[in-house]
Order: sequence, then structure tokens, then C-alpha cells
Amino acid sequence: MEFEKDNSFFTGRLKSIGFAMKGAYKLIMTEHSVMVQFSLAILLVIAGFYFHISREEWMMQTLAFGLVLGVESLNTAVEKIADFIHPEFHDRIGFIKDIAAGAVMFSAAAAIVVGLLIYIPKFL
Repeated sequence: MEFEKDNSFFTGRLKSIGFAMKGAYKLIMTEHSVMVQFSLAILLVIAGFYFHISREEWMMQTLAFGLVLGVESLNTAVEKIADFIHPEFHDRIGFIKDIAAGAVMFSAAAAIVVGLLIYIPKFL
């Protein structure tokens, strides 16, 4: 099967959205860390409705879990490419994968801080 580029603006964008949705679905269904993070995002949405968080809190919460899911997605892509290129353990590949995992850790830490800033006052 040969790739054929769609030069039409509208149908090309629709196809791109379709590919993106397919990728998001694959991530949620196959990657355990994404399953956990996506589940936490759903719980945060439910908590947001329950605690009647403000518009600004919704924005920060949405950006926080969007950031984590986006960085986790890129981390997964880096890992898959690295494993494809060099299936056996290699120090340089391990270094690259560790850096990608570190990026996820930074975004997750920021998301945790955002969540605490939003929800701790709701319990106090």
C-alpha cells in the first residue's frame, strides 16, 4: 500500500484528525501509564463538577492533564522508535528513554501541584 497525500485542505484535515483519534485510542487501549493518567483525568473532570471549580481552575486542570497526556504520548513514541531501531538493551538508547521519562515526570509533578492547589482548599 503506497501513501498518497491528500492535497485538499478540508479532506486532508479530516484524515489527519482520523489518524490522531486512532493514535489516541491506541495509546489509551495499549499503554498502562496512559490508561492510568487518562483515568485520573476523567476522575478530575468528575471532581471538577462535584466541587464546582471556577473557570480558571477548569483551564488550569485541563492544561495540566493535557500536558501530562501529551508528554506521555511523546514519551511512548520515543520508546517505540528506540525499541524498533535497537531492540536489544543499549546504553545510549536507555539514556534517551530515561530523558523522555524524565519529561513525563516534570509534567506530572506540575499537574500534581495544580491539582493540589485546586482541590486542597475544597477540603479545608
